[in-house]
Amino acid sequence: MTSATSTPGPRPRHLLDFHDWTPERLTALLDNADTMSQVLDRPVKKVPALQGLTVCTVFFENSTRTRTSFELAARRMSADVMTFAAGSSSVSKGESLRDTMEVLTAYKVDAYIVRHHAAGAAHLVARYSGKPVINAGDGRRAHPTQALLDAYTIRQEYGSLEGKRVAIIGDIRHSRVARSNAELLPKLGAEVVLCGPATLLPRDLAALPGVTVTSDPREAVCGAHAVMALRLQQERMNGGFLASLQEYADTYQVNEALLQHAESGAIVLHPGPMNRDLEISSDAADGGRSRILKQVENGQAVRMSVLYHLLVGRE
Repeated sequence: MTSATSTPGPRPRHLLDFHDWTPERLTALLDNADTMSQVLDRPVKKVPALQGLTVCTVFFENSTRTRTSFELAARRMSADVMTFAAGSSSVSKGESLRDTMEVLTAYKVDAYIVRHHAAGAAHLVARYSGKPVINAGDGRRAHPTQALLDAYTIRQEYGSLEGKRVAIIGDIRHSRVARSNAELLPKLGAEVVLCGPATLLPRDLAALPGVTVTSDPREAVCGAHAVMALRLQQERMNGGFLASLQEYADTYQVNEALLQHAESGAIVLHPGPMNRDLEISSDAADGGRSRILKQVENGQAVRMSVLYHLLVGRE
């Protein structure tokens, strides 16, 4: 891992994934989220950092939580926010992604926040638009700001991610959140354990630095400082991946019994939305270990920091 005293390297133009982001750049972004969090604690929760700039949310998938978090983050920084919804646009009439972006570019937008059902779509938007692009989720591939807010929440708890063990349990196969966390957290010094039924656990992810995989949930949470349950994406379960939902819950549900095998102070995370009493028990979701609502709260500060880094804080 790169030492803390090394140069941070060139500042990435986009946040599509973490390929071009050094540990130093990532740490600086999380440090700046602390400042943004202080802004959100003020009576007037607004700063002029993005005044005069236009940020466009371009969502080809439904996502009320992520879109709302991004739009509120941009407005907290005084940006003008333009919302593009694919369902009510010319996309529903057959317009291509490239044509859509060329139209939006003509509106002089300064940055795009993109969610799309196809992996790699955010990369195409970056190519077509020529402006900073933030990937708000593309297919199964990546959801970098969710991983950043997860990392930020763990860092708030422990002060650092160095040497921390994070267990991620559930539908790994369909989860862009799991992939982004597996890419991000080891860059910040954490160990990641991915766990799920063999049919939902791509073994190739074990090739990533700092990542191990297992189908044994007790093994996964042993010594874990944070345990994340992933939503079982029932809308994608058309390939016979599970014998039954009850069998899944009996083995892989994050509950108090399973958490007994984690570190005594381990925290519980979930990217939302939850299937209560399926992948996570209500006791675990609402208990003293849970930081699920803190993740939601931290989303604003982290996304404000991302916008600042890409639009204002360039050298």
